[in-house]
Amino acid sequence: MLFVNLVVRNVDDVVFRKFKVKAVEEDLNLGHALNQAMIVWVNLAARRKKRAPLLDFKPFDFGKGSEHTSEQIDAIVYGGAK
Repeated sequence: MLFVNLVVRNVDDVVFRKFKVKAVEEDLNLGHALNQAMIVWVNLAARRKKRAPLLDFKPFDFGKGSEHTSEQIDAIVYGGAK
């Protein structure tokens, strides 16, 4: 495994201090803690891109006469009106 030395600018001081405290609590050096944080962030970003297409649907107005469509569907799916 190749390791890289780096300098990072524009890191929030408060966030960095909390990160450093957490790394010490977990008995990790900063490099290892940063590697873990980057892995988590990359994986979260990848999961957001793979989210279910159902979440991409936007509300749609079916026009006049469809004001109670949701209730009608509920009655069919769940049996009877509420």
